[in-house]
Amino acid sequence: MDSTDCDGALLSAKSSPAHADNHQKALHDSPEEKKEENGVQHKERETWDTKLDFLLSVIGFAVDLANVWRFPYLCYRNGGGAFLIPYLLMLAAAGIPLFYMELALGQYNKTGAITCWGRLCPLFKGIGWAVVLIAFYTDFFYNVVIAWSIHFLFSSFTSELPWATCGHEWNTEYCYEGKASVAAVSGNDSNATLEGTTVSNVLINLTLEMNSTNSTNVTEEVRKISPAEEYFNNRFLQLDKSGGIFDVGSINWEIALCLLAVYLICYFSLWKGIKMSGKVVWFTALFPYVVLAILMVRGATLEGADKGVEYYLTPNFTRLASSSVWVDAATQVFFSLGPGFGVLLAFASYNQINNNVYRDALITSTINCATSFVSGFVIFMILGHMAETANLPIEKVATEGPGLVFVVYPAAIATLPAAPFWSIIFFLMLLTLGLDSSFGGSEAVITAISDEFPALRKHREVFVGALFSLYMIVGLAFCTQGGAYVVSLMDRYAAGYSILFAVFFESLVVSWAYGVERFSNDIKTMLGHPAGMYWKICWKFVAPLFILWIMIFGLVQYTPHSYDNYVYPWEANFIGWCVALSSVLCIPLFAVIGFLRASGSPMERLRFLLTPTNDKAIQATAGYHVVRMNGGIVIGEKV
Repeated sequence: MDSTDCDGALLSAKSSPAHADNHQKALHDSPEEKKEENGVQHKERETWDTKLDFLLSVIGFAVDLANVWRFPYLCYRNGGGAFLIPYLLMLAAAGIPLFYMELALGQYNKTGAITCWGRLCPLFKGIGWAVVLIAFYTDFFYNVVIAWSIHFLFSSFTSELPWATCGHEWNTEYCYEGKASVAAVSGNDSNATLEGTTVSNVLINLTLEMNSTNSTNVTEEVRKISPAEEYFNNRFLQLDKSGGIFDVGSINWEIALCLLAVYLICYFSLWKGIKMSGKVVWFTALFPYVVLAILMVRGATLEGADKGVEYYLTPNFTRLASSSVWVDAATQVFFSLGPGFGVLLAFASYNQINNNVYRDALITSTINCATSFVSGFVIFMILGHMAETANLPIEKVATEGPGLVFVVYPAAIATLPAAPFWSIIFFLMLLTLGLDSSFGGSEAVITAISDEFPALRKHREVFVGALFSLYMIVGLAFCTQGGAYVVSLMDRYAAGYSILFAVFFESLVVSWAYGVERFSNDIKTMLGHPAGMYWKICWKFVAPLFILWIMIFGLVQYTPHSYDNYVYPWEANFIGWCVALSSVLCIPLFAVIGFLRASGSPMERLRFLLTPTNDKAIQATAGYHVVRMNGGIVIGEKV
């Protein structure tokens, strides 16, 4: 009985015990430690210069902009300190196990995502292509947001921040820089009251109550907008010159130049491999913590900071009865740690085979989550001060996403003494937070493609340059006057549902096709002891159910995308779903291709494609078909 692999190469069965022993020994060696692969000589895989290079790279990737602009708001919105209960439970049950799983897979197989999943289970090699495509899409819009940070950084080098006041050419008659509440003006039988509802989009309700014989009440709404919001939308993004997603206007060359600067930084940080990027992250990963410490000390001295912290942490345990709170916790844990983008797998593939990846997973995931929690103090101290000075309830100030870091927080900084200094260090922190996460996403693509097509390793500088040139060309669509609409659409669809599907199949393949016991033995090869029962249960049962739950809830609660007050037309949402499906469909597409290219009966093909490549070596030498399914049970058939 003959079998061919997914590339169509014939495996000839041999029965020599000596060959069997050699291949059995090979199971405990790193695949990349071999200098010869299919008859072609390759240089040995490079490794990190120091352990800290690896740890800082992983921390830098995991700690990104979302740690600053999403977690603090979610914590406040979902019960304050009570939100930590579902967050920590989700972290322990699924977040860290998935994080650990991907690091261990990368370190043991020492390859990028495409080759790794092809080795674990050839039938699901498409998982590798799916996660690479997701990382590829994410780089497009994520680097544009970093470019926004560069603009705000350079705009801060001035004596007065341009978004601090009205009166500029980009401001409209609705620009409003006063307090959101003014004392009532009383007349004979009338009074007038001004009340603001938000800082970034202030709506002044002018109510004139006139007592007359017919008791007439007149209510007029006058829209007022903060200088920071008009600067962001009108001066910088120029959204007022765009008609929507299908009328994005001309290219905003200021944003395009900032994006070019981002790609130049990325190129010269990655072109020489991890030897270079491992040194750059010493600054990009550590500097944000210096800024967070400075901002926390400064924030603690501000009036109203204590109220901000109180709103941030005051527990409201009744919120835990809402399913949306638990889904928010699960989603935040998943996207904060970042399994499924192929980044953790790529970084770990450059470790020594005996590196303590278990300890690394615990350290880096703990630091990432602690950073999210601590950043909440920095954010809400400033927001508390802003609410105090603007005489607003803090719920009218608190927000998330780009609106927080490019509108609300800059507006708050503008009220501080020496505002340009605080603005410079804040946006420099955003820049470094974004850059090392961008390094990770790009390295995932570079490593995966280079490992699948080894000839590219010899020309890494050219390959990286071509990749970033493509990013830049496509990125021009994100740099138009309506580019923010494109960024928001890609942010919603490129890595939302698709990454959940990809990681769902990852957990199923590791636990049920490759076998959780086999994976545990791989960990024993690296650490000297197998994975504990807790991790096996999480990988096999908890993690798949965890991801499935998030997917189902997200699909049930799905609403068409919108950006501020702009609702995307159905055609735009359709394009978004096409982007999401283009990566997800790689999984069944490559499974079908592999099935058609294999030989034998349908059952023989399926057995072959479910067999890890190391088991194929045993098949070829010992004369058995070996299939590992259902948690590692071995099903053998004599040839």
